[in-house]
Amino acid sequence: MLSEVITSLTTEAKLFAIRCGINQATKLQGISKIIIIPDFIHLESKIFDYSLYSFQIYTATILQDLRRFFNSNSDNTIEFWECPSYSNWILHKAVDKETKKFHPSLWKLSWDFSKKRDCNNLINYCKMTFQALDNKEHNFLKLLDDEDKSLELAYSKSGMWLKYFGHSNSLCARASRAIVNHAPIREYRLRFFLHEEFKCLCNNYPIELRYHILYECKRFNNY
Repeated sequence: MLSEVITSLTTEAKLFAIRCGINQATKLQGISKIIIIPDFIHLESKIFDYSLYSFQIYTATILQDLRRFFNSNSDNTIEFWECPSYSNWILHKAVDKETKKFHPSLWKLSWDFSKKRDCNNLINYCKMTFQALDNKEHNFLKLLDDEDKSLELAYSKSGMWLKYFGHSNSLCARASRAIVNHAPIREYRLRFFLHEEFKCLCNNYPIELRYHILYECKRFNNY
């Protein structure tokens, strides 16, 4: 019998930990029963859910290992025992105590740290590549924070802005047009039709610029 305690982790990290634990357990000789002890049981139930959902790559690997485990002996079993961390179970305390003994440099080997490192490297590469392009577009909207500083690229929780209008295809399309200044406004038409009228319809600006529409024009509300 082999038991594994899974303490509070992110969803992806928890599935990764279970995947590693089951993979190692199924390779040991003489193991006929595996017990997984998580904080909450709802995530573990998704291991046996055949519908499509995020992080299914982990559950597919887990099921593959379990299939070999069960096929090797029909008496082999696996159990999941729910034990919330707030129950102060002695093994939770033991895991926490042992974890804190790790050398700080070992934390760099964790799943979350590796994921963050790779994402940061990708973002830095993206920024350097974009700045190095000689023919890059010069009309990208510079997104600023409350202190008028340029917003940095982000990858978590749908980034800095997509989560606010990703629910609507039409709104996302209009926002994308605004960001690249490829919108049906007179500033854009000025690039192709030099002899047209380009004054804003509010009559307060000689050219209907994107900046004017977003920050000054009374014809549009803040949204």
